[in-house]
Amino acid sequence: MRAVIQRVLTSSVIIGGLPKAEIDQGLLILLGIEVSDDDVDLEWLTRKIINLRVFADEHGKMNKSVKDIGGDILLISQFTLCASTKKGNRPSFINAASPEIAKPLYQQMITSLNETLGTEIATGEFAADMKVELVNDGPVTIWMDSKSRE
Repeated sequence: MRAVIQRVLTSSVIIGGLPKAEIDQGLLILLGIEVSDDDVDLEWLTRKIINLRVFADEHGKMNKSVKDIGGDILLISQFTLCASTKKGNRPSFINAASPEIAKPLYQQMITSLNETLGTEIATGEFAADMKVELVNDGPVTIWMDSKSRE
């Protein structure tokens, strides 16, 4: 699994011209699911996201997690994170999981983040054409790949 994690002041997602979800201070997570991903990847990534210390403590140091500050999470599925650009100029999505594999893992990630954070997260809609807005705080943007965990 690949994730782009952005510390945000606000973020929202619009689908079909209508607002779907909005969060205040917290994390916007763009999630790409690959064919080789499984429960181990999901659990590792959930743990890393919830415990990622990217929010300032009383001394201005990045020492607090989204859970520590009572922040929000907006999770957006984004298969294009699985793109390979090694050959040519057109991205290949051969490593992206099919919807039959990716959608259940995306739903499982929602459940895992809800349970680990202790509150309901906001989400986009799997495979929808979404317009995502954000005010990046910092900016702080971190890329994670569950296959690079060792």
